[in-house]
Amino acid sequence: MKLSASDRGRLKEVLQARRAAIDPVTVGFPRRVPGPGRRAAGLSQEQMDSLLIRTPGTYNRFENGQLANPGTDLLTTVARTLRLDEQEWAFLWLITRKENPPHALHSSSGTSIAGGVWQRVIDQISGAIAYVSDAEWNIIVHNEEFRLLFPRGQAPSNVMRWLLLDPEARADVLLHWETQWASAIMPHLKHSVELRPENPALGRLVHDVLNDPLAGPLWRTYATAPIPHFDGSELPLRHAVHGPGQLTTCLAEPVTAPGARLNLSFYTPRESDPPRPYKKQTAVR
Repeated sequence: MKLSASDRGRLKEVLQARRAAIDPVTVGFPRRVPGPGRRAAGLSQEQMDSLLIRTPGTYNRFENGQLANPGTDLLTTVARTLRLDEQEWAFLWLITRKENPPHALHSSSGTSIAGGVWQRVIDQISGAIAYVSDAEWNIIVHNEEFRLLFPRGQAPSNVMRWLLLDPEARADVLLHWETQWASAIMPHLKHSVELRPENPALGRLVHDVLNDPLAGPLWRTYATAPIPHFDGSELPLRHAVHGPGQLTTCLAEPVTAPGARLNLSFYTPRESDPPRPYKKQTAVR
């Protein structure tokens, strides 16, 4: 795919800036001595060829947008060598291949979230159950409506572990867990692992699911299916305060934390089960 002059210019500008930021000594090249030769800061294009284990001139053609449809291996090694972040990684794919990257560049991506500012946002949401989880499904911030959803008013630390492995969740909270919740949730975890295959926390979570006598067999059936979620997905649930009903969910992803989730849900009680009088719960400490 031939790049436009504008795209070639943008690609070169970003890659040159990232090369200039890396001291060649830190990646094994000798310190420059005074004398004739290249004086520009950072890695040279020839040094990039050496680091990428490519024939001379390959990186020059890549940086100048002259390589048509560069392969995943080349894009990955360039990105890691130049220490790109996730936004720059996505930019690299969109510029050179006109598509989103198939996986995250770093296994830790999506685990660093500005909890303070997100808590301020979440605190302003009323009438909806709201929380933010990171790429490992750890709950970073949540509102009061989310806490009140759970027995004893105790929100879990990891929402995926609670959804798939907590005995009380499976037996009492997530109604029809085996037939509805497991099939809806397991593909999300499988997709997370595919995007971050080297992430140890996600690996441990899948290991525990596979070794669980109830979740393990269902994983083999449901995990490989396409993610069934759509905005407005509904699942049956027993609210700790209001009793049985439906949970309607919408999901979004914070731009600066790919793989993290903003979850907004709305609880609707069953018509045949009128809600119990509302009582503010106090978390057990």
